[in-house]
Amino acid sequence: MIGVFAALAAFAIDQITKAIVVANAATFSARISVFPGFNLVFSRNDGVTFGMLGGAPWWSLTALALAICVWLAVMLFRVENAAETLAYGAIIGGALGNVIDRVRYRAVTDFLDFYIGTTHWPAFNMADVFVVSGVGLLLAAPWISARRPIKS
Repeated sequence: MIGVFAALAAFAIDQITKAIVVANAATFSARISVFPGFNLVFSRNDGVTFGMLGGAPWWSLTALALAICVWLAVMLFRVENAAETLAYGAIIGGALGNVIDRVRYRAVTDFLDFYIGTTHWPAFNMADVFVVSGVGLLLAAPWISARRPIKS
């Protein structure tokens, strides 16, 4: 249940934040400075990480993401520790959040813009945060969980 809850929470947070950004796209398009080194900005990415595969048919990236989510869901129900369960759930929820964008807009809504001086990291969204955090947690899970199984 931890993984399912994590997936639902990641998906909901992603969709709520994107809905706020899309509803205020005109304001966010002008970049809102939050503090030095961080802006909120409205942008769309039709590729994947860092814009790679930009211009690829939206449905192909959607199909790939869904296939990966199915594989991750199988893995989710096979793991035996809380850290891995949480990690898989975060990855699945984030990935599905971006899938919804691809279906609705044919691109992913990005709005988090970090920078140093004039060098900007590519904008990203909360789904990306959950995917990257989930992968990080998955890599650290053997040390975090101490191999304790989830109690049924």
